[in-house]
Amino acid sequence: MVEHQGNVGEIPPIEGVCPIEYTLDVIGGKWKPLILYHLFRGTKRFGELQRCIPDVTRRMLTKHLRELEADGIVHREVYQQVPPKVEYSLTEHGRTLEPLLNVMLDWGIQHHAAKNSKNKGTPS
Repeated sequence: MVEHQGNVGEIPPIEGVCPIEYTLDVIGGKWKPLILYHLFRGTKRFGELQRCIPDVTRRMLTKHLRELEADGIVHREVYQQVPPKVEYSLTEHGRTLEPLLNVMLDWGIQHHAAKNSKNKGTPS
C-alpha cells in the first residue's frame, strides 16, 4: 500500500485528481459508507442490507453495490438455487478501508457529543 508523507495540503494529485476526490468517487455519497459499515459487521444478503439501511431505495442500494463491486471493494456471491441467493461481503481490498471508516466513526461520535453538549448549554 502506498502511503503519503506530510500534511493534507501537501498531497500531490493522482493523474491530476486530488486523492481525496478519488476516494470519495469510490466510497462517497450518502449510502456507500453505510453499506460498508454494515458489511464490516459481516456478510449480508440484499434484504438484510435493506433492513439495516431502511431509508435507501432498492434501486439505489443495487446501484451502489454494483459500483462497489466494480471498484473491487465488495464481492457478490451468487448461489445457484431456487429461490436465488446472493450474498455481499468485503473483498480483501475493501477491508483496507477499515481504518478510514473507524476514523469516520470516531469523528461522528465526537462531533455528535460536542454538538449535544453545546446545545445543552444554549437556552431554548
